[in-house]
Amino acid sequence: MREALPSGRERPVVELLLIGVTSPFVAAVYEEGTRIETFREEGKSSEVLPPILHDLSARYRIGAIYYANGPGSFMAIKVTYIMAKTLSIALGIPLFATEAFAFNGNRPIRAIGRSCFVKEEGSIVIRTDCEEESAPFEAPLELDRSLFRRDGEPLYVLPAV
Repeated sequence: MREALPSGRERPVVELLLIGVTSPFVAAVYEEGTRIETFREEGKSSEVLPPILHDLSARYRIGAIYYANGPGSFMAIKVTYIMAKTLSIALGIPLFATEAFAFNGNRPIRAIGRSCFVKEEGSIVIRTDCEEESAPFEAPLELDRSLFRRDGEPLYVLPAV
């Protein structure tokens, strides 16, 4: 982890994008809507997100958090939401959410086994035998705030048991 900026230097105000619906976890930092830094970490959200947030909080003043609220791994979404919501409350900053399809070109998102989440006619459904490849999640160069809504809770799309 990097050291915090020395006292006396003002930390820049940034917006943070978190895409934690599967591994790798993707986080991006935006200044005035333009991406200035990206993190891509393999592993569980509960293990990779705390050091990312610690590092970014030391170097920047976070002014807003944007996150992908699903679909994807139930636990990854839950952990990302809890950490983002906690930071939002603690810092008194807004939290915004949108579907993860915004960050993988609307391609399928891996679910359990050979199943995947897909968006069909505006609805998210689960295909049990997914043949189409899922695409990696990418933080866009420019943050399109119009895709997000305020305080979006996690989007848990669970297969029938």
